[in-house]
Amino acid sequence: MRSNDGTRSGGEILVDQLALNGVRHVFCVPGESYLAALDAFHGRGVDITVCRHENAAAMAAEAIGKVTGRPGICFVTRGPGATNASAGVHIAKQDSSPMILFVGQVGRAMREREAFQELDYRAVFGTMAKWATEIDDPARIPEIVSRAFHTACNGRSGPVVIALPEDMLRERVVVPDARAFEPVETWPGLTDMSRLQKMLWAAKRPVVLVGGSRWSELAAAALARFAERFQIPVATTFRRGHLFDALHPCYAGDFGIGPNPRLLARVKGADLVLLIGDRMSEMSSQSYTLFDIPDPQVKLVHVHPGADELGRVYHPALAINASPTAFCSALEGLQPPNEIAWRGESDAAHAEFLAWTDKATPQPGGVNLGEIMVWLRENLPADAILTNGAGNFAAWIHRFYRVRKFGGLVGATSGTMGYGLPAALAMQTLHRDRTVVCVAGDGDFLMTGQDFATAVQYELPIVFVVADNGLYGTIRMHQEREYPGRVIATQLRNPDFAAYALAFGGFGVRVEKTAEFPAAFAAARASGKPSIVHLKIDPEAITPGLSLSAIREKSLAGEKKRG
Repeated sequence: MRSNDGTRSGGEILVDQLALNGVRHVFCVPGESYLAALDAFHGRGVDITVCRHENAAAMAAEAIGKVTGRPGICFVTRGPGATNASAGVHIAKQDSSPMILFVGQVGRAMREREAFQELDYRAVFGTMAKWATEIDDPARIPEIVSRAFHTACNGRSGPVVIALPEDMLRERVVVPDARAFEPVETWPGLTDMSRLQKMLWAAKRPVVLVGGSRWSELAAAALARFAERFQIPVATTFRRGHLFDALHPCYAGDFGIGPNPRLLARVKGADLVLLIGDRMSEMSSQSYTLFDIPDPQVKLVHVHPGADELGRVYHPALAINASPTAFCSALEGLQPPNEIAWRGESDAAHAEFLAWTDKATPQPGGVNLGEIMVWLRENLPADAILTNGAGNFAAWIHRFYRVRKFGGLVGATSGTMGYGLPAALAMQTLHRDRTVVCVAGDGDFLMTGQDFATAVQYELPIVFVVADNGLYGTIRMHQEREYPGRVIATQLRNPDFAAYALAFGGFGVRVEKTAEFPAAFAAARASGKPSIVHLKIDPEAITPGLSLSAIREKSLAGEKKRG
């Protein structure tokens, strides 16, 4: 209850700062350590989604930050609540997503006694967050929350963790609000763009690689116009397919794990690589084999919003400290050469992409996940949103699904299992009128599967397509490659996922033949409920190109040859 004497509790001050900064969605698991903040949400116009586990709440907040460019907000309680949420903080770090995690804390008089559920949050999150702090004085809440928004968003985006002592949130003070934050766009200098123009004019085989964060729909559109004018091939890095329309005539494909061999050869054969927004870390760099370190064998132009990332791993021929939105706007001023030396290369690259992704590869068993991805790309609306966690099942998404719109693919570049479900919660909360589909593996889904209940509670009609092969498939694949035939700790005994959905009050259907999928998906959508389409996948169908047995036999043959 707000008072009339001009004072506000720490919880009220905190929630007021969120509201004035435009926060409309908060994800949480409630806890007694921040009850004063929870109470302050009454009547503030901020929707609260209560999750069943803190990792889902944190991942959902991270997904909001990833897609909107403004911090996703999560509240959790002290101790186990914070440690459960740490997976989401790690994703925000690796994926460069703006996020603020508010964590309850013991009362100030109890600190450093290892009181009930007490943690030193600066120490726990110090290497994972851009900034981890604790608020001792409620009068400083506006200052610290303002700094948190700026820190999370500016430069290389990332997570901020703020601990909230329980008694501090109840204390009443008089303090003015801080002004709403605005992200700072770092613009490339005229000299940078002039040098880039000259390098492009001198190139014979240029390519563009795009990834990272700090993008916007306007930036993606500006990049597409640049690609058209320069007729230059553009590829998206690991799980950033939403940054470029897959059917754009300059799109060369997904440059993540197991890329099209023709695309890999094209990038390796380039004489100029324009890398925008991405760090070019392990997955996109093909385990750091793509470019020589520290001096790449190719002229590399690296554009990144975080100055610390420029030259950190690769010494570029031209380093441009700029956010993707500002840089892509500046691209409008560049002019292509009168005679484009690489004319026709973008058409060739796009044709190679279409050929690589056109038809699903044959698979063992009754359900071909590639054919299902092809069906989804041809039948979902162009503005549909696909989310996914981690596992070998994702290889079929990245190869056969074609993302058409900005924000149309939401996945964790950190490779975190269980991410797809909370990301879908976030996307359907953000876009009530759009189709949201989560594609998950069996082990992947059950990392956060309890929050199917959250989808039911908030009536979010997400379709969860669960590929069930009874394995931790990625690990089993590596196991067969490194220790063929020595199977251990990778087999799973799964529930009936269709019945699981029904038990929660959703809709469920089982698919044992590929041909059954269209009707099953249609029934799921028609139900209007959160739904699970349970795909029974043959364990042999481990990658689009190789079966589990083929991987084992290849490894055994190699051992025999070496022996």
